[in-house]
Amino acid sequence: MGLLFNRFQVGSIYTYIGEVCVSMNPYRQMNIYGPETIRKYKGRELFENAPHVFAIADAAYRVLKQRHQDTCILISGESGAGKTEASKIIMKYIAAVTNTQGQNEIERVKNVLIQSNSILETFGNAKTNRNDNSSRFGKYMDIEFDYKADPVGGIITNYLLEKSRVVQQQPGERNFHSFYQLLRGANDNELRQYDLHKETSKYHYLNQGSMDILTEKSDYKGTCNAFKTLGFQADEVQTIWRTIASVLHLGNVEFQTIEDELVISNKSHLQSAAKLLQVTESELSAALTKRTIAAGGNVMKKDHDATQAEYGKDALAKAIYDRLFTWIISRINRAILFRGSKTQARFNSVIGVLDIYGFEIFDSNSFEQFCINYCNEKLQQLFIELVLKQEQEEYQREGIEWTNIDYFNNKIICDLVEQPHKGIIAIMDEACLSVGNVTDDTLLGAMDKNLSKHPHYTSRQLKPADKELKHREDFRITHYAGDVIYNINGFIEKNKDTLYQDFKRLLHNSKDANLSEMWPEGAQDIKKTTKRPLTAGTLFQRSMADLVATLLKKEPFYVRCIKPNDIKSSTVFDEERVQHQVRYLGLLENVRVRRAGFVHRQRYDKFLLRYKMISQYTWPNFRAGSDRDGVRVLIEEKGFAQDVKYGHTKIFIRSPRTLFALEQQRNEMIPHIVTLLQKQVRGWIARRNYKKIKAAQVIMRAYKTYKLRSYVHELAQRFRHAKQQRDYGRSIQWPQPPLAGRKAEAKLHRIFDFWRAYMILRKYPRSEWPQLRLQIIAATAIAGRRPYWGQQRKWLGDYLANSQDNSGYDAYSANVRNLKSSGGGGGGGDGFRQVLFSSFAKKFNKHNKQADRAFIVTDTNIYKLDGIKKKFRNMDRSIAIRELTSISITPGRDQLIVFHSPKNNDLVFALQGEVAPLKEDRIGELVGIVCKKYYDVTGTELRVNVGANIACRLGEKARTIVVEAASNVETASFRHAAGNIIFEVPAAYCV
Repeated sequence: MGLLFNRFQVGSIYTYIGEVCVSMNPYRQMNIYGPETIRKYKGRELFENAPHVFAIADAAYRVLKQRHQDTCILISGESGAGKTEASKIIMKYIAAVTNTQGQNEIERVKNVLIQSNSILETFGNAKTNRNDNSSRFGKYMDIEFDYKADPVGGIITNYLLEKSRVVQQQPGERNFHSFYQLLRGANDNELRQYDLHKETSKYHYLNQGSMDILTEKSDYKGTCNAFKTLGFQADEVQTIWRTIASVLHLGNVEFQTIEDELVISNKSHLQSAAKLLQVTESELSAALTKRTIAAGGNVMKKDHDATQAEYGKDALAKAIYDRLFTWIISRINRAILFRGSKTQARFNSVIGVLDIYGFEIFDSNSFEQFCINYCNEKLQQLFIELVLKQEQEEYQREGIEWTNIDYFNNKIICDLVEQPHKGIIAIMDEACLSVGNVTDDTLLGAMDKNLSKHPHYTSRQLKPADKELKHREDFRITHYAGDVIYNINGFIEKNKDTLYQDFKRLLHNSKDANLSEMWPEGAQDIKKTTKRPLTAGTLFQRSMADLVATLLKKEPFYVRCIKPNDIKSSTVFDEERVQHQVRYLGLLENVRVRRAGFVHRQRYDKFLLRYKMISQYTWPNFRAGSDRDGVRVLIEEKGFAQDVKYGHTKIFIRSPRTLFALEQQRNEMIPHIVTLLQKQVRGWIARRNYKKIKAAQVIMRAYKTYKLRSYVHELAQRFRHAKQQRDYGRSIQWPQPPLAGRKAEAKLHRIFDFWRAYMILRKYPRSEWPQLRLQIIAATAIAGRRPYWGQQRKWLGDYLANSQDNSGYDAYSANVRNLKSSGGGGGGGDGFRQVLFSSFAKKFNKHNKQADRAFIVTDTNIYKLDGIKKKFRNMDRSIAIRELTSISITPGRDQLIVFHSPKNNDLVFALQGEVAPLKEDRIGELVGIVCKKYYDVTGTELRVNVGANIACRLGEKARTIVVEAASNVETASFRHAAGNIIFEVPAAYCV
């Protein structure tokens, strides 16, 4: 108590008892929930920082993330202790620390989870005398996470909405927030649509309690925005607010009896309610004033009296609101439901957050407080089982030396309420099933009879001297949180939760599809016999059993909320009030157990699996004994032997420091292990991919071979008769090659060309093949542009070495030998091995003069020689064949040829004989020889120009050679005229 007081005085509202967080309601805004605080607690151990509810949320999240184990956070405490705020803070923290990659779907789920709170508070919370925002329903939310620990969905389960508040509130309290938000937050136009006024005092269901104004205007906008965020359609939102308005109008419907006939006195509210529920006025009026009864196959109408009509109207209003609230939750669940496959869902984990009504003791306690307090008894029993009873039993079971700590086990109180055939719920159900007029007084008598000897139950009939209890109205239950006096009035009706079938059929037939969906049982035939529905008490008992079963499957974390005073002061610490809460929450026993016990325990195999990497003796596997031996070796090596105990199957660690040290050492080793695993996995992936690539190569190679073989086979089929054809298959169309055969196609074409050439050439002697090759080269170069180029004669090449063509062949031969031995002469030649072509020629130079010369073509150069008179002297003028840019000839019979040089000084020759013109055409031979050597040297084709006029450059000046035929000319010759070169030839030379 002293610790709680001191911490409250300095503004520290959170305190730890072991792993249980005690939260004190500060009754003011605290600046301890911002982004900086979130970063401070993210990923930290529970006791690393000051106590905070963020640490509990992070601990639950880390267990889920690291161990893939479901967890739950149980928030308990009495009304006004701050449970709802604690649940919202936990939701905010989980949303802040997840989805670091910013995925849209995960962000949507987070927004839906957070925004759902404002909707649930609007329709499920109300102002009470102890709390301005008291949850009047129980809420359990499962937040679903994927294998990466990102939120991917969720589901909300609600428990026992206090629907009696719809029609009646205690003094100083209010109805649900939704009614006030609609009246005070909606604009005038919207209110006119619903036939409403802003004054809450005009509505019977609101004017019984407090008229306090809170923040309804901004809350209404927040609720409407939350509807949009959750994907509610416009018609669905309209249905919700119309239904809320219809309940207000129903509350103002009044009945009176005129001449033994029950009538509705204020029709305007009836008309508005019918319009909003989208049913006819007559149908709603009939359902309120009459009841349809089916018996023995017959259907009859029974009129209500005023009391029955009032009861039916209130029952309808409560049922409408309850069904609307349940429908809203189901609609929220559709928005946040996990959208993945069942296979993906197998790897999901959940964090459950339980925010349920706290223990309540009012001036007048009825059936709702009975159920709420029973719920708190079940949760306290769960706390006792998990924290106190099971922990001590585990120490004994594991052989750990332990002195038992006494605590109050509230199982006896739970049995008082829920025991079959003997508990209060069973007695109520039996009374509700009894035939005849069973009243609340009859029920109280039955309870007194069956529970008279129970130490936690009493009534005025059992203890007449107890003046605190009203005779035949009150009974007292001694709860773990204290004595509560319940008023029996209304227990029977509230347990039956009776709603006439007429109302169900009426609303099922509403024209509003959403409203009709809320009443599926209204579709049943009126004559159909149905089972009696389970009572409200039994349904609530079963829901509590399911809730406890769900929580037992998860690792629990606790937030125990305490209110420091009843006046909502941020400075007052009511010691007696706090002490009472500390006692009934079981915190004293929890402190004693935690002080004497151990903060952590784990099975040896799991402990070794988690921490074996931090010891050289246990990594990668411990093989020197059992798991217990391995754990002992690890603990002793790290120096923690004094802080642990060894049980039969588990190790028990006493202080958090030891656990933190183990976790820190493990976290330091994890990156190295991850690197090792990554290396191994990457190596395995690389080897697997390499094998796949090699296998793919083998398959591709085999496939390519198959496709190529198929292609060659098809070629063989097409060309099987090519040998008998005149053109040896040249006219045969080649098939389209496959992708694998495109490179081979060129080689196959070349093979075919060689074969076809061989077939053509085989009838010629091999001695003629070199000439034929040159002729083909020449023909290709000339390309049909010159009809006569000497293709019909034998080509000799070195004509000047022939005595018949050259009378001075001896001098020529001697000069060629000198030229060869001198490495090409003084013209800078590269030397040559043989002369390929030689001829007399008439040369025209840059000085516009012609002269008789000779020239030779070797395997490297073209040399210009002096004439025969000067014994073929080398004139130091040569052109390397590789440096030629092109050759130009004419289309006629003249022997004109121009060798174009890159030095802008071309060689212009006209072939001729020694003393007379040539009788045969040698231009084709010269072109073939030069083109072949150019290709041999450079690997590219030499361009050959054919034209009547030839452009050339002499002395770096552009000239044009024009061929002109002259009738009186017998020998071709050059002359200069107006900047051009005229080459006059006999008329017979022209084409």
